[in-house]
Amino acid sequence: MKLYEIGKKIKELRKDKKMTQEQLAIQAGISRVTLGKIERGEFGSVSIKTLDILLFNLGYEIEFKTLSGFGLPVLDEIAENIQV
Repeated sequence: MKLYEIGKKIKELRKDKKMTQEQLAIQAGISRVTLGKIERGEFGSVSIKTLDILLFNLGYEIEFKTLSGFGLPVLDEIAENIQV
């Protein structure tokens, strides 16, 4: 997942869990306004720790992945995304 996609994914996961921004923000110890900015991709000075806490409260975690092909997907990655 690319950095610019994280906010959109957090919003999607939050809605799947039927949580409001307010509920998730309280659990993560941030303001609702800050969560709204994250969901819109306006990260500003949001720390990795804050993202980690948000994802933890949604049942996910941050995972690092080795880049291959200068950030371009390799054929195996493309094949994974092809639906037959």
